[in-house]
Amino acid sequence: MGMIIEVLSWIFFLLGGFLCLTGAVGLLRLPDFFSRVHANSITETLAAPLLLCGVMLQIEPSLDTVKLLMVLFFLLSTSPTSTHALVKGALLDGELPTTGVDPADAGEEDESSNS
Repeated sequence: MGMIIEVLSWIFFLLGGFLCLTGAVGLLRLPDFFSRVHANSITETLAAPLLLCGVMLQIEPSLDTVKLLMVLFFLLSTSPTSTHALVKGALLDGELPTTGVDPADAGEEDESSNS
C-alpha cells in the first residue's frame, strides 16, 4: 500500500509541475492580458491542487493534512472568483481581447458580403 501511495503522490507532483511550467510559459508567451490570465488561472486551479494533493499523500495523516485540505478548499474557492474579477475589471476599463482580426479589415469584410 505504501508503494502505491508513493507512486500516486509522485504522479501528482509531476502533473502539477508540468502544469506550473505550462502556465509560466503561457505568462511569458501569450499576447494579451486575457490569455495570460487564462494561463495563470490554469496554474492556480489545476497545478496547485495537484501539488497539494501530492504533499498530502507524502505526509502522514495528522493535523497538517487537515490544514492542507483547508488551504486547498480556500484556493479552489477564491482563485476562480479573483480571476473573474480581474477580467471583468479589465473589460470595464476598456481592454479588449486580441482576436487576430484587425477591426478595419473586419469592416471591409462586412461590406463586401452585403454586395
